[in-house]
Amino acid sequence: MHTLVLGIGNPLWADEGFGVRAVELLHERYRFPPEVEVADGGTQGLFLLPLVRGAANLLVLDAIDFGDEPATVRVVRGDGVPRYLGAKKVSMHQTGFQEVLASASLAGDLPSRLTLIGVQPVTLDDFGGSLTEPVAARLDEVVEAAVAELRGWGIEPERRTTSPAPLAPTEMARAAYEGRGEG
Repeated sequence: MHTLVLGIGNPLWADEGFGVRAVELLHERYRFPPEVEVADGGTQGLFLLPLVRGAANLLVLDAIDFGDEPATVRVVRGDGVPRYLGAKKVSMHQTGFQEVLASASLAGDLPSRLTLIGVQPVTLDDFGGSLTEPVAARLDEVVEAAVAELRGWGIEPERRTTSPAPLAPTEMARAAYEGRGEG
């Protein structure tokens, strides 16, 4: 059974990039069995449909806007994950991802397990900005929540001992983008 772990968002817009940063960190820390695909979905919208339709299990990491206190982590499963047109907009690119889920559902290809783990953004309108401090402080918690969710699905991630190939161009890695000289 194919499992897709998908980080979505735009790291060029401050907290909007949370999902991408979370999946990047998950990929750096853990190795997964071959049936698990870890992907940086960025803001690809409907281009993600083939990935979603091919997954039996889908774990999405993202910035979510449910009106919670800033930097609140929320886990939403199954029918609680917005997937229909007209549903509450979850983030700037999310309408496109809601359409992906709606399309997969209409085609009868919605993953049997669907979980969204995310954080309430502090700011989304800082073009070129990094994650805000309170949101960045939640990355470890969300990565560990993702690992726990996968373990609940019978998937056992292993801690990495070496650095993996990057999910995206190294210039967009958090360390390089934020000027910390790593990457």
